[in-house]
Amino acid sequence: MKYDVAIIGGGPAGMMAAGIAASQGSSVVLIEKNRRLGAKLLITGKGRCNITNVEDNQKEFIKKFGKNGPFLFSSFNQFSNQDAVDFFESKGVETKVERGGRVFPVSDKAADVLNVFKNYLKENKVRIKAGVGVKEIKVKNNSIEKIVMWGGEVEAEKYVLCTGGKSYPETGSTGDFYAWLKKVGHTVVEPSPVLVPVLIKEKIVTELQGLSLKNVEISVFQNNKKKDSRFGEAVFTHEGLSGPVILNMSKNIGEVLKEGEVELRIDFKPALEFSVLDERLQKDFSENTKKMFKNSLDKLLPQKAIPVFIKLSGINPDKKVCEITKEERNNLLHLFKEFKLNVKELSGFEKAIVTLGGVSLKEVDPKTMNSKIIDNLYFAGEILDLDGPTGGYNLQVCWSTGYAAGGSY
Repeated sequence: MKYDVAIIGGGPAGMMAAGIAASQGSSVVLIEKNRRLGAKLLITGKGRCNITNVEDNQKEFIKKFGKNGPFLFSSFNQFSNQDAVDFFESKGVETKVERGGRVFPVSDKAADVLNVFKNYLKENKVRIKAGVGVKEIKVKNNSIEKIVMWGGEVEAEKYVLCTGGKSYPETGSTGDFYAWLKKVGHTVVEPSPVLVPVLIKEKIVTELQGLSLKNVEISVFQNNKKKDSRFGEAVFTHEGLSGPVILNMSKNIGEVLKEGEVELRIDFKPALEFSVLDERLQKDFSENTKKMFKNSLDKLLPQKAIPVFIKLSGINPDKKVCEITKEERNNLLHLFKEFKLNVKELSGFEKAIVTLGGVSLKEVDPKTMNSKIIDNLYFAGEILDLDGPTGGYNLQVCWSTGYAAGGSY
């Protein structure tokens, strides 16, 4: 079979590229090794699908992607975050904006977003080959001749590679084409997990599993030097820490880990200076001097954290608060303001939201997503060396680059 456009990968970027190309009159085939499209899309935003972010300053939006961010200007101008909202709204998916500018379907169902694409592809007569693995991509004279699959071949004028990175491999995102890309001359920046939970050395985190922290400040230290600090939400897991603050710091934590030991310090009361918190603690103690220490922290800590704080403080839990010494109180204050945990390592690709690394942006035209190595090869989505924070930014990369790749024929 011969088509104008052949797209490998039926995730967010691939479906967008296929739909746009077909809507412009191209004959399009979409090849997906899973039996169904959008496997990873369905689990984004914990099944709610964080479509994009409404950050209204384009430069600030791009800045979230670090040094590689400027690559996005061209594709973002073609299909912005507002264009993404309008696209889904026009196709019947009402959206809502939550804290941090995160955009979700009103229904809170990622399946509704996937159904938009299924209908979009059907309306534009995209041929879908699902459950089909690619066996070989044949290249001649810096141009792809055809795709050889298990059970057939496909020829096209243009080929778009949207096979993602290596995060959440159970969805089929396993970095299948990195080796082939290197073989044909592309540079692949070494992939590593990012937006990923952090594993902690101390076993005491298991006692805090499930505890959600709101409005805390978490800092990254190495050799007593602060390397990073963020404010927001986190959650304890059975092995360490996760949540928005940790996920967004994981990239920096991973870099610092390469240089040696890393310590996290949690400030449970960032709004209160050390001296102010001390006054608050003394006030609480003075109001009920006969109360035992183990019953005195309810106003300051979540219930689940109290036993851990008591254990780490070294204060006898049955001791009356009026008998607590200044030194003991000082140790307790340090737990509130500098709860120290040592990083063991980052979780692997199986827990990572996105992949750090991928096709070098120096070898891709930012306006069309066309390879500078293979004439009729294009890229879109997570296969590119682009990664942003949580909050809808990474899906926007899929929409913008998918639109640019699909519409450049």
